Amino acid sequence: MKTKTIIIGAVIILGIIGLMWWGWGNQTADTPKDYGAASALLASEKLYDFGSISMKDGLVNHIFKITNSSDKDVLVKKIVTSCMCTEAYIGSEGKEEGPFGMEGMGYVPPINETIKAGESRDVKVVYDPNAHGPAGVGSINRYITLTDSKGDTLQLEIKALVTP
Repeated sequence: MKTKTIIIGAVIILGIIGLMWWGWGNQTADTPKDYGAASALLASEKLYDFGSISMKDGLVNHIFKITNSSDKDVLVKKIVTSCMCTEAYIGSEGKEEGPFGMEGMGYVPPINETIKAGESRDVKVVYDPNAHGPAGVGSINRYITLTDSKGDTLQLEIKALVTP
């Protein structure tokens, strides 16, 4: 009876150690990988830091310029954001489509925007520092992902320090 209890205890301990080891090995960094390396879409900048922004001043926005660097048209199928506090719009020459937001938090329409070889588009990102209420103060990182018809992605990022 005592041997059986020792064996069961050892199996449980080994199981816990195995789960801890497996969990440690599957950790990822806080910053998503740069998935845009293979995309034909390039951005003149992939990161914009708003610096310190105040909740009382409301919405802030930034425009990223993206360009089709290939010799073929690129069909952008969707644009999504990493948080409901962030929206994205795409456009050129006074025309703008959107807003595009976070998947799973309401309907995010497909975009189906063709960017011809060598052409550019503006991606306007709007961040609402009030979206998370008083708990939303501090450092933020939000991501905007454009996915083309081949599944290639371009990821843009905004940062800020939100103050009351």
